[in-house]
Amino acid sequence: MLREFDGRTFRETFTRAGFDDYPEATQAVRDILAEVNQRGDEAVLEYTRKFDGVELETLLVSEEEFAAAEEAVDPEVRQSLVEAAENIRNFHRRQVQNSWLEHQADGVALGQRVAAVEKAGAYVPGGGAAYPSSVLMTVIPARVAGVEKVVLVTPPQAGGEINPYTLVAAKIAGADAVYKCGGAQAVAALAYGTETVPKVDKIVGPGNLYVTLAKREVSGMVGIDMLAGPSEVLVVADASARADFVAADLLSQAEHDVMAASYCVTTSARLALDLQKELKRQCAQLERCEVARESLQKQGALVIVDSLDEALEIVNELAPEHLELQLSEPWEALGKVKNAGAVFVGPYTPEPVGDYWAGPNHVLPTAGAGRFSSVLSVDDFVKKTSVIYYSPQALLKSAQKIEGLARVEGLTAHGQAVKIRREYLEEKGSGN
Repeated sequence: MLREFDGRTFRETFTRAGFDDYPEATQAVRDILAEVNQRGDEAVLEYTRKFDGVELETLLVSEEEFAAAEEAVDPEVRQSLVEAAENIRNFHRRQVQNSWLEHQADGVALGQRVAAVEKAGAYVPGGGAAYPSSVLMTVIPARVAGVEKVVLVTPPQAGGEINPYTLVAAKIAGADAVYKCGGAQAVAALAYGTETVPKVDKIVGPGNLYVTLAKREVSGMVGIDMLAGPSEVLVVADASARADFVAADLLSQAEHDVMAASYCVTTSARLALDLQKELKRQCAQLERCEVARESLQKQGALVIVDSLDEALEIVNELAPEHLELQLSEPWEALGKVKNAGAVFVGPYTPEPVGDYWAGPNHVLPTAGAGRFSSVLSVDDFVKKTSVIYYSPQALLKSAQKIEGLARVEGLTAHGQAVKIRREYLEEKGSGN
């Protein structure tokens, strides 16, 4: 089912589509953004009718709908969401940074003020699917960071309702409100604000191509977490790995959609042979077999390499969203991993442990962005402001050096702002 490569061929031929490869979609997104900016709720409702086939009277989910959702969900699943939320909350609490101020002996005080953004919006995919785990992963870090208002946008189902598990997860996570809208129009509503949807300072969460392109367009007007491409997993496996484990993990990624990418890089030709057989056997048992099969055949790869070092070189070049180390000595290999969104260590840590339960965030950099960006965290919801204080004595001590640097750059007004104070203090004589 997977196309097979040797290491060299794979590295020479591997490419990912970039966001600039979709000019028609980009223009469509720009048109949607402009309409929502101009017409607010009216445009959002119109696009919801056009793209989702749903006629809505209001975008806001009512308290009655939340109550009905509580009645509809399986109590055991609800309890699992509560426990998962606590795992996520506990993990993200360790990321919280405090403000600090350091007073130095020469009359200088330097520090950093850490403060949460005031409003955040989380995008959660919906429509025909439900992703309560993404609700927890996007809302909880914002709450831990101290964001005052956290709202959620998600596409409605065919009948105009939101999946009950999504709504229950929103309550558990602490969202202030949920709005029935998705796609680029939902991003526009969060970025510009409408009569119903508040304008936010930061937009986070995964979405399809149109959501991602919309986030790119509004970035700078509001903050965004990242530009997420199709989801991906890379499994590094040696002869100790079980083919059935590896196959199950690749298929768990491939069932997302036909653009999801699943790679296995292995030092074992025997494992490679067994893996192809296992993929066929297990795929036939899946509800989404056709999706998974197309994903594996078009986006997946089985790469046979000569050494573990070569495998890890491929890892660091690809910077995969999810990296699994199914190796006899996975902790040794971990030290050589430079670029990855999240690393799952050992044969008993499949990716779904991170998706649903462990606590670290599952909103991860994709499309190689792990080379320069990080997993969604509390840091995404805070601003860091520098604090600087100089006493008269401290300014006198450094003034002429600062003036000299300003002269080198040709910025005479910069120098004058210091010089005028230096001369005043020198005239006073004491510098006090």
